[in-house]
Amino acid sequence: MKGEMLVILGSRRRNNMINTAVIGYGYAGRAFHSYLVGLADGLNLYAIATRNDERRETAREAYPKAQIYQTIDEVIADDNVDLVVLATPHDTHAELAIKAMDAGKNLVTDKIMAMNTAEADAMIAASERNNVMLSVFHNRRWDWDYLTVKKVIADGLLGTPYLFQVAIMRYGAPGGWRGVKSQSGGILYDWPAHFVDQALQFGEAPVESVFCDIHYNTKWDTDIGNYANLIIKFQNDVRYQIEIGNLSKAEKPRWYVVGDEGGLIKYGLDPQEGPMRDGNIDAAEQDPANYAKVWTAAGGENRELVIESVRGTWKSYYQNIADVLNKGAELVVKPEEMRKVMQVYDAAMQSAETGQTVKIG
Repeated sequence: MKGEMLVILGSRRRNNMINTAVIGYGYAGRAFHSYLVGLADGLNLYAIATRNDERRETAREAYPKAQIYQTIDEVIADDNVDLVVLATPHDTHAELAIKAMDAGKNLVTDKIMAMNTAEADAMIAASERNNVMLSVFHNRRWDWDYLTVKKVIADGLLGTPYLFQVAIMRYGAPGGWRGVKSQSGGILYDWPAHFVDQALQFGEAPVESVFCDIHYNTKWDTDIGNYANLIIKFQNDVRYQIEIGNLSKAEKPRWYVVGDEGGLIKYGLDPQEGPMRDGNIDAAEQDPANYAKVWTAAGGENRELVIESVRGTWKSYYQNIADVLNKGAELVVKPEEMRKVMQVYDAAMQSAETGQTVKIG
């Protein structure tokens, strides 16, 4: 069935170009999705839709060859559109994704996939009944820090890891809809969506339990929370702690990982966003001060190492989407994987409400 779907879509395209429409032209739609779609071989940025008059004009100036629409209804009524990308508030993902897929469109949604597992299931069902592709934009599987940690572990420098601690602690009020819990889901639903996905990629066993605590403070005019501590325990006894904060003046390591043969610390974020925002993602460079530091006894000798970052590129996400639709390649970010992420979120929200650790499975 998948092969049939690809042949049918391909027969109405020229030169295997997937006509892609981006819904939403805020920061994510503008700096991430429209830009990265335009760099993928096999994707054509065909349309942009936003209800904001000023943003429509900005989009028209930036992409004069693109169709500029106001609503998703206009987009999905256009038979030339093959792929819809949602760069909209989190609480709209399920509804808009199902609407687009029921109109026969392939679908990418920005993270987080949905607000809960029930919504994720409804999205997956829509994908299956309409025989269209569904994926979630987890570009940070190509973050340099994540890839570096993967390589250090694969090289055996840590032995068997048993503790991961990841954090982004900042100081500043969240803006726009991200500061509204009913639209965003709360502080845990933004950056940590990537963290949970990465945790499940690292996890070599099923999740056993989840504990979550969320702190609320009146410093900012927002109801999303100011600090969240999420602890995922896997059945192999690995613990993965995720911390996120918007009320912290003090920096924490982006990564702290220890195993029975060594440990790793890394500061700093992936360097791709700034150059991407400036229109040249390939110009990204890692500050050597933020290279990972590793202490290891692997091989019987105590060593201290500085590990140059492994280079990835966020361009890989949409290149994979193009290759899936044009060439029948395997989808990298699969909806079934995202469903597991949402199961962790459901457990986390239950834990935050009850103060209890929640078992999974």
